[in-house]
Amino acid sequence: MGWPYLGETLQLYSQDPSFFFASKQKRYGEIFKTHLLGCPCVMLASPEAARFVLVTQAHLFKPTYPRSKERMIGPSALFFHQGDYHLRLRKLVQGALGPDALRALVPEVEAAVRSTLASWDAGHVRSTFHAMKTLSFDVGIVTIFGGRLDERRKAELRKNYSVVEKGYNSFPNSLPGTLHYKAMQARRRLHGVLCDIMRERRGQAQAAGTGLLGCLMRSRGDDGAPLLSDEQIADNVIGVLFAAQDTTASALTWIVKYLHDHPKLLEAVRAEQAAVREATGGGRQPLAWAHTKSMALTHRVILESLRMASIISFTFREAVADVEYKGFLIPKGWKVMPLFRNIHHSPDYFQDPHKFDPSRFQVAPRPSTFLPFGHGVHACPGNELAKLEMLVLIHHLVTGYRWQIVGSSDEVEYSPFPVPKHGLPVRLWRQNNPVDRKGRETDDDHVERIFI
Repeated sequence: MGWPYLGETLQLYSQDPSFFFASKQKRYGEIFKTHLLGCPCVMLASPEAARFVLVTQAHLFKPTYPRSKERMIGPSALFFHQGDYHLRLRKLVQGALGPDALRALVPEVEAAVRSTLASWDAGHVRSTFHAMKTLSFDVGIVTIFGGRLDERRKAELRKNYSVVEKGYNSFPNSLPGTLHYKAMQARRRLHGVLCDIMRERRGQAQAAGTGLLGCLMRSRGDDGAPLLSDEQIADNVIGVLFAAQDTTASALTWIVKYLHDHPKLLEAVRAEQAAVREATGGGRQPLAWAHTKSMALTHRVILESLRMASIISFTFREAVADVEYKGFLIPKGWKVMPLFRNIHHSPDYFQDPHKFDPSRFQVAPRPSTFLPFGHGVHACPGNELAKLEMLVLIHHLVTGYRWQIVGSSDEVEYSPFPVPKHGLPVRLWRQNNPVDRKGRETDDDHVERIFI
């Protein structure tokens, strides 16, 4: 259990978490205990255990994070709750991120992707992760605020969110000047900005407007009264912004790396995307739902990238009662952490697990062995939005650009999610013309909008 109070927090965050968890599993088996961020924890490293906690016996385990993280994001955020509040809120969020909403978002996502790639053009070297964070933040903002946020407000949100993010995994204390203290101060400023935006929107003719914020502001209970207070709305907006940015940016960064590292695969994806472009009249027509079948390889690349990178190494739950599992007692109040990364990288479930091989997804994985977005009623409600970003980025990247990784890309750093060292520095340049389905350049410079 490590040192008093500190536990093994320093050991976890000072090294590759994969090594920390793998060494524990090798020594103790698929069930072991530790002490992290001030909390006693039970680690579970099998698909059966993950399903036990997240699906079949989910009522015995409430979603939770260490108290310091709950305070930083906001205690009313969706992923800290269960029961009626969670069900109603999840329905609202899923409605704002459902198929119709995503169709409407495609032009905005495309505009954000084009802007990100254009700002990176001309052979400049830039951190891929930082570029993808800009992209995912911009997509998150338009998803939440419906494209009605002025640049001043957007800059305020970006500035304060950046400070919160830096302190998210810091050691919790209230000493002025520490990362945690600065993050909590920035969190209060974020809350203030969001409350100002809500007051402004209530005073406008169109009231709440579109996007997730509008959906939350318009929500009503059975008695017709507002379902959520401004504080609850602010907590959930910050929670969605947090969930939408670094995780997606990390996944996008790994996709760029994996495509670069496998030239034959890259050419196959480029040809597939060129064929999709050709099928929509050279990009003059929007892509229909039926055309998604022609992007099978691209989808497999995305899935394999999510498995290999395993951006979310684990998730937090808390036992609401003493629970017995396979002869082990999980005491009430202890944190329970299904280890997604250990499952994704286990040779028991994925042959040659450290090899990047999208073809493995030609066959569906065994149940509960592939959990990039979690599992059960608390699985990420924004997973289709994340996939949309990935599809649109891949399409524009492979049909319009070439890129080269600068320096070594084999080392990994955690900030807090895994990314290649230094954020994967890349030199990017635009090819003169897009490519056709055989990889040849064409004269048409228009690229279609992608619908999922």
